[in-house]
Amino acid sequence: MRRLLLLADIVGLITAFVVAQRIVAAPTPVDTVVPQWELVLFCASLPLWVVLARLHGLYDRDEERTDHSSVDDFFGVLQMVTIGTWIFLVGTHVVALAHPTLERIVVFWALAIGFVWLFRVLIRFVGRRQAAYVQNVLVVGSGNVAQLLAEKMGKHRGYGLNIVGFVDHDAGAAQNGGPPIELLGTTPEIRQLVHQHRIDRVVVAFSNDSHEQTLDVIRLLQDQRVQVDIVPRMFEVLGTSAELHAIEGIPLVGLAPPHLSQSSRFLKRSFDVIGATFGLVILSPLLLATAIAIKIDSRGSVFFRQVRMGEDERTFRIFKFRTMVADAELLKEQVSHLNMHREDDPRMFKVPADPRVTRVGAFLRRSRIDELPQLINVLKGEMSLVGPRPLILDEDRYVERWARRRLSLRPGITGLWQVLGASDIPFEEMTKLDYLYVTNWSLGEDVRLILRTIPSLARGRAAY
Repeated sequence: MRRLLLLADIVGLITAFVVAQRIVAAPTPVDTVVPQWELVLFCASLPLWVVLARLHGLYDRDEERTDHSSVDDFFGVLQMVTIGTWIFLVGTHVVALAHPTLERIVVFWALAIGFVWLFRVLIRFVGRRQAAYVQNVLVVGSGNVAQLLAEKMGKHRGYGLNIVGFVDHDAGAAQNGGPPIELLGTTPEIRQLVHQHRIDRVVVAFSNDSHEQTLDVIRLLQDQRVQVDIVPRMFEVLGTSAELHAIEGIPLVGLAPPHLSQSSRFLKRSFDVIGATFGLVILSPLLLATAIAIKIDSRGSVFFRQVRMGEDERTFRIFKFRTMVADAELLKEQVSHLNMHREDDPRMFKVPADPRVTRVGAFLRRSRIDELPQLINVLKGEMSLVGPRPLILDEDRYVERWARRRLSLRPGITGLWQVLGASDIPFEEMTKLDYLYVTNWSLGEDVRLILRTIPSLARGRAAY
C-alpha cells in the first residue's frame, strides 16, 4: 500500500502540473525555458514532495490504523501540496530557470489537491481488494472485549483483517451465554504461533495474564515485524480528541474538558448555518422534484413530521420527506413482528422492507434523500449537520443517566452512528458512540464525518 500511495502521489502531482500548463499559458517573455524543460524541473523536485508526504504521515497510517481512509488524508494532502507549492515557487525564482506565473501556480495548487486525493481514493479502492492487503490477526485475550473486537473486525471486510484465532492462558466466557471459545494456543507460545500462522497484526485485548505477563508478551513481539495494537483500559471514554503526552517518561492519555466553549459552539453553529444554506440552495431542484414525485405516488402530505428529543432535553419536530402511506402510524402494531431488533433489543423499532413504505419512499430511503429536509431543522437551530442520533421519545426514555450527556449538543443529520452502521448498531452502542462524539467534539471531526458519510451511503447503510 505504501508503494501504491507513492505512485498515486507522483501521478497526481505530474497530472496536475501538466493540466495547469495547458490551462494557463505563461507569456513567452516571462518563461526562460520551454514547457518541456519546466516539466523536467518539476519532476526533479518530486523527491521533495515525497519527503513532505512522509513527514505528514501519508504513507504510514494504513499499516498502523485499520480504519484509516482517504478522508483522513485530506488535510495532510492539503498541507503537503501547499508547502510543496510554496517551496517550488521560491525555488524556481532562486535558480532562475523558470518563472511560472502566480495564476498557473494557484491553478496547479488547486488541481494537485484534487488529483492527489482522487488518485489516493482510486488506489486504495484497487489495492484493498488484493489478497496481499489482507492481514492475519491474532487476538490476545478471550473475554467479551476480545470477542466483540473480533466480531467487529469480521463484519467490516474493508479493514482487510483476517482473524486467525485467540490466545490466552485459559478460555474466557463467550458472549450471549455461549460456550467458552477454543484457543489457538497460550500466550507463552505466541512467538511460535506468529511464525506458524504468518501473523501480521497482534491485538492485545484484556487477556487473563497478569500485568507483567502481558508486558512480556508485548516485548517478545517487538522484534517479530508485526503490528501490535493494545486495547486501552477505560476505552469507553477515549475518543478522537484524546492525546498522548508524558510526565517523566510515564505516558498519560489526556481527555479534553467535556464541554464546548462559547467560541466552539459559535464555530459549530456557523458551520451548520453555512452548510445548510448552501445545501438547500444547491439541492432545491432535487427537493422540488422529490416533492412532486411524492404527491403523484400516494395521497398525503409531502413532509413527515415527528417529535424527537433534542438538545438539553427540549423536544422538536423533525422534517423528513414522507416515505410511508399516510396512516403509517396507525398500522405500526400490524408490522411490529417485523422489527429487526424485536428479539435482541426491543427498545429500537426498525423494520427493513417495511410494507408501509411507498414505491417512491423506498427509493428515497435507499438514497437517504428523505433526510434532506432536515436542513430546515438545522437552519431553525433544532439540529446540526453532525451530531447525536435524533431519537424518538419511546427510544429516548431508555437512555441511561450517564449517556444523557449526548443531549448537550444538537442532534445531527449524520454522525458516528450513521458512518459506522446506522440501523445495524445496537441501542447501547449507539448511545456510547454519541457520548464519545459529544465529549470529544472538534470541527475537524465534523468535516471528517460528513466526508465519510458519502461512502457509507454508497455501501447502502441507510437508517430505516
